[in-house]
Parts: sequence; C-alpha cells; structure tokens
Amino acid sequence: MEDSPVLTDALRLFHTYKELAEKAMAQVNDEEFFQQIDDESNSIALVVKHLAGNMRSRWSDFLTADGEKPDRDRDGEFVTEVEDTRASLEARWQEGWRIALATLESLSDKDLQREVRIRREPHTVLKAVNRNLTHLAYHTGQIAFLAKHLAGQRWQTLSMPRNKSRHSTGQAALGKTTGKTSRSR
Repeated sequence: MEDSPVLTDALRLFHTYKELAEKAMAQVNDEEFFQQIDDESNSIALVVKHLAGNMRSRWSDFLTADGEKPDRDRDGEFVTEVEDTRASLEARWQEGWRIALATLESLSDKDLQREVRIRREPHTVLKAVNRNLTHLAYHTGQIAFLAKHLAGQRWQTLSMPRNKSRHSTGQAALGKTTGKTSRSR
C-alpha cells in the first residue's frame, strides 16, 4: 500500500475491529461462544462463521471477481454444524482476516475509483471498502455485546471504564496520558 491516507485509515480500522472482537471473544468460554441468548439471536460462533465467510468471499480476487463467490453458502454461515468447533471457526476467522488484510495492503490510491462488483452490483473500491468496514463494525458490536452479556461479572471492559472518563479527560488535558490504548466496555 502506497502512502494512502484513506487506505491507511481503513486498514487501521480493520485491525481495530479485529482486535476488539478477539478481546471480547477471549472473555467467553467454549459453551458461551456457542450460546444463543434467544431463538432469533446468533451466537458469537455464528457471527464469527459469518464474518469469516464474508471476508473470504469479498476479499478473494477482490479486483477481478464478484465479491459474492459462487461457492459461498451465506445461509449456512448461520447454522451450527457438527464439525463446527471453536478452534475450527477461529481458524476460519483468521483465514478470512488474512485474506482481507493482505488485499487491503495490496491496494493503492489509484485503485480507489476502480470498479468492483458485489452481487453483480457495481461499487468503487472505496465504496466496497467502506461497505465491508461498516459490516465489520456492526458485527463486532454484536460480538462485544454478546460476550459482555455472557461473561457477566467476569467482563473486562474494552474501552473507557464506567466513571473513568472525567479522570481520563482531565489527564489528557494536562498531557498526562499513559499512551496506552483504552479498553472497550
């Protein structure tokens, strides 16, 4: 990736969402990872499976093939199969992220206005990147919400802890920040 402020920021946000989701997932045990909070909700496992499938499909051959690959079974991403283990889903998750991040890193500013297709619908590269970023943010929020709910009292915040923002804001104004990234709720 050449020095592209747009792509550099997008890549930073992709890494941020990956890190947030993984920190949230690390706080639940295997049973909670697969637990649905009601019949109409997805488990963390299913959101992970869906995002892995989405990223593999969207980012493989990104500039040359439709983002909805013919071998993708989107509906199947929302079904827990016998062979779905936490380890197997986390491996798929890592592979999806590997593909997405490698593709993003290969892009340059001159690619931003190129046309790609998702479900035969034309998008500029910039629109496709932003579309996937908002999709990742949406599902990262779901993962964090579910993990916080399921972890209960074990939950370790991922952002600014409750009742700590005034102190942090005051410290920042005084130039006394630690330089450490804050952890999300």
